[in-house]
Amino acid sequence: MAPHELRRPFKRPAISDQQKRRDLSLLRQAQNRQDAQRQARCLASTVLSFSEPNSDPEPSVELELVPEPDPEPEEQAGDLDVRYAAKLRGAEARRWFATQLMLPEWMIDVPDRLNHDWYVFARPAGKRCFVVSSNGTTVSRLRNGSLLHRFPSALPSGARTKGNPCSAQSYCILDCIFNELDQTYYVIDMVCWAGYSLYECTAEFGLVPVYNCDQAGLHIAYSGPVPFVKDGLLFYNKNAHYQTGNTPLALVWKDENCSQYVIDTDSKGQVPHQQQVVLELRDDGKLITSDDPHVVFGCLDTDFMQKSGLQSKYLLRFAVSDGGLTFVDGKLERADLQYLGKANRARAFADSYSKVMFQYMARHSPLRIEDLLASISSSNDQDNGTCGMEEMVDG
Repeated sequence: MAPHELRRPFKRPAISDQQKRRDLSLLRQAQNRQDAQRQARCLASTVLSFSEPNSDPEPSVELELVPEPDPEPEEQAGDLDVRYAAKLRGAEARRWFATQLMLPEWMIDVPDRLNHDWYVFARPAGKRCFVVSSNGTTVSRLRNGSLLHRFPSALPSGARTKGNPCSAQSYCILDCIFNELDQTYYVIDMVCWAGYSLYECTAEFGLVPVYNCDQAGLHIAYSGPVPFVKDGLLFYNKNAHYQTGNTPLALVWKDENCSQYVIDTDSKGQVPHQQQVVLELRDDGKLITSDDPHVVFGCLDTDFMQKSGLQSKYLLRFAVSDGGLTFVDGKLERADLQYLGKANRARAFADSYSKVMFQYMARHSPLRIEDLLASISSSNDQDNGTCGMEEMVDG
């Protein structure tokens, strides 16, 4: 395959400003001097005390934070935020908790300098969750805030045992994926760690190997053996800090060779004939994504809203009809949507723009592994050429 052919696959029509938002996110991150330790303490407190009716049969565990001398005003405000969040219920509680994880966008274009500025690793299949140890207990909670497990562990202050201190200052927050088949928490990020060993935990933990996103690293992550079922690849920008909510500095990508779930399925596990999207309804009838700033996909008629009993902040499900999605100068111009009904009550947020676009591309013009590899090849020296291309695609 000639070198100029390698560059062809990833030169696609622009359908987003994902690269621009990546650059802006890095700039804001450099300018923003958050108190990360305070934020972590608040998160640990809320995860442990968070409860919803009929969701936590066990009594809630309250974390007693050790007072610090002369707290700054922003620290007092943070504590108030925690107490407020712990009182939330239902949809509001799920919304708050869902914003505490760092949620990757879906890769809908190949990032600049992929092989220089990014890590890559295989994403384990399973449930995304927080694991928090503090005050002598360990709990895991799903991204909607519901309790997954409560158990003793050897994480910092994770059990009331001799030699495992239960100080409020000794706590741990892990961003994990729990696989039910092997009953293992796979750690994909450490939000806070107090320097203790993971050995002798009641629950099994496993660190996911991370690679530089060069040709060799991408090949291993994509085709190499792992002790879990893969569900796509995760890409992390090397310069990014852990931040809550959706971020273009973390990306998820899938194809049929590394995931069983490339195209979303319905409640019966079947791939619907038409793509389905979940959007949030606003007072003015606009249908928006979960992004900040949001993207408008359409507008409902006021009479239809009243007759259907639909209200602001409802999450609604739509099918993308035959007209599909239309783009002008890289921006969404029109979406041919058919109303299907209200979304599942367990949903906390509407779909993100990148998810809708990734699903649309998966059905019409998917971003393939050849596109990722071509991006790496084009930025390498000519003598690297097509190294690993055939082996990787065949694998």
